Amino acid sequence: MRAVQRRHAPDPLPCRRYDSELWFAESPDDVELAKSLCGECPLRSACLTGALERAEPWGVWGGQLVLAGVVVPRKRPRGRPRKHPVAA
Repeated sequence: MRAVQRRHAPDPLPCRRYDSELWFAESPDDVELAKSLCGECPLRSACLTGALERAEPWGVWGGQLVLAGVVVPRKRPRGRPRKHPVAA
């Protein structure tokens, strides 16, 4: 008797298909990538709502960056901001 192999459909949740550290990355580029991967997630709204209710300290939840339990537009790079704009 031959063993039957079952094939599982890929998980529709991007946070389960990709490295989970991406959703807690230090790099602003990685954070933006994680946010974009959430775009097609069927649980996007519930994920963000749950994170805000739990006051998650940091991470990408439901396609938004959450810091100290609050949604922020983008992650700043490490270090001090420039005092003067960079010449173009």
